[in-house]
Amino acid sequence: MKQFVLGGARSGKSSLAERLCADCGDKVAYIATANKAWNDAEMEARITRHRQQRSGHWHTIEAPVALAEALAELQDYDAVMIDCLTLWLSNCLHQDCWPQQRQDFLQALENFNGELVIVSNEVGMGIVPLGELSRRFVDESGFLHQAVAARCERVIFTAAGLPLVMKGPGL
Repeated sequence: MKQFVLGGARSGKSSLAERLCADCGDKVAYIATANKAWNDAEMEARITRHRQQRSGHWHTIEAPVALAEALAELQDYDAVMIDCLTLWLSNCLHQDCWPQQRQDFLQALENFNGELVIVSNEVGMGIVPLGELSRRFVDESGFLHQAVAARCERVIFTAAGLPLVMKGPGL
């Protein structure tokens, strides 16, 4: 099953996704889209915390841009987790490769036949941000989320650590 877990910052989405993957078996692959903190101590702490939360026997692949390629290599795992799409989107926008990477990922998602849990930040529920790049980021994340949700059997929204199944079977 392909599952999509959305929520705001500190909503419990990554913890839920990790539990969903762990329930599938021991052979889990984790695709991390944030691999560098770029001189940002707070972001480095987030990356470290996520690494510590994951099971030590999970296979980790860092794919800050080439997400489709990473996903295509992981068909033989009990489950695959991607965390998170909005960081990946930001990386692609900054490297000016978004349209092609988006197309490639959506095709890889359609072709993936295993257990998959995708995590992303829901950023479109607030005010329209100032600045062209910020507005584009919010718009593109909304379009991406719609496309991913359409391709997933289950979509879960998390808030305050509580999951709300929006599409598909209950938890």
